[in-house]
Amino acid sequence: MSMQVRKRKKRKKKFKEITFKLTAKQGKSLSNYCKARKTTPVKLIKKSIKRYLEKYDVEVPDQYFISAKQLELFNEEPAQFDRHP
Repeated sequence: MSMQVRKRKKRKKKFKEITFKLTAKQGKSLSNYCKARKTTPVKLIKKSIKRYLEKYDVEVPDQYFISAKQLELFNEEPAQFDRHP
């Protein structure tokens, strides 16, 4: 009496692609650091921004939003900021 076990279908992961430019000096510096640490630039960047990638996926705390008073420091017109764009 053997029961068959069904395999669950794996959910396909969705990815977002982000691109940015580095100067030649920044690229060389990143490359040299990665060689010394035996890692890749992508792994290094992901590890560096990991807390931003995982911590704020649902909601950003109010303390991180810019207030109108902070904009007045630069003598600019306070813009209408929506909390959730």
